[in-house]
Amino acid sequence: MMSQAEIAISEYRHHPTDTGSSEVQIAQLSARVRHLTEHMKANRTDYATQRGLQMLVGKRRRLLDYLRRVDVGQYQNLIERLGLRR
Repeated sequence: MMSQAEIAISEYRHHPTDTGSSEVQIAQLSARVRHLTEHMKANRTDYATQRGLQMLVGKRRRLLDYLRRVDVGQYQNLIERLGLRR
C-alpha cells in the first residue's frame, strides 16, 4: 500500500525521478496537513501537533508564494487540483 506522500509524488511529479519540485513538495505538505487536521479534531489539546501543523501550513504557504511568483499558471493549476482556498 502506498503512503500519502508516495501518492502525492506520483501524481504531481514532472518526470520519473522528480521528488523535490515545488509542486511535489506542496502536494506532500497538503497530504500531511489533511492528516494532522483530522488528528487535531480528535485530540484538541495536543499542542505539539498543533505547533507542527502550523509550521507545515506556513511552509506550504511560502512554497505557494514562490510558485506564484515563478509561474502563475502552474500555481493556479496546482491550487485547483489540490482544492486549496485562495
